[in-house]
Amino acid sequence: MQAEFDLQPVLSGPNVCIRPIRTDEFEALYAVASDPLMWAQHPAKDRAQRCVFEKWFKAAVPQRALTIEEAATHRVIGSSRYYDWNPAAREVAIGFTFIARDHWGGSTNAEVKRLMLDHAFKWARTVWFHVDPANTRSRKAMEKIGGVYSHTTTIGIAGEAPREYALYRIDAP
Repeated sequence: MQAEFDLQPVLSGPNVCIRPIRTDEFEALYAVASDPLMWAQHPAKDRAQRCVFEKWFKAAVPQRALTIEEAATHRVIGSSRYYDWNPAAREVAIGFTFIARDHWGGSTNAEVKRLMLDHAFKWARTVWFHVDPANTRSRKAMEKIGGVYSHTTTIGIAGEAPREYALYRIDAP
């Protein structure tokens, strides 16, 4: 086990590469995020608006977000990140994930999460996912990758106002 959690790894799979976000890729990420259907079940339903996404991006860079790209084409297809690393409890969260709609329903989300989970389990025993209770698409996706519903609670994440989340967990094998 390495000493300090690497929150910004480069992870490669057969179809995706996950790497640290760059300050020069606002336009590429916004091209994905500008789809209003991306946010239809998300609490930030207005994130497809440029001014709203700019705020997300300005926070994502210092919060060490990750960019997801297609391995074959290097096209940016989304973002995710690790957050709330607790070394004493050996727990971390994965979230703020969005993936281009042309990758919904296939294997992309599972591959992204598998790469991120494998990396996290070098340090963590438990990985948490915070999901909007009304987001049935994300809740089903959590179950598909082995997430187990734990409980619902009200918390603030990454400087955002506290709100209700359904918490899912995946424990290290």
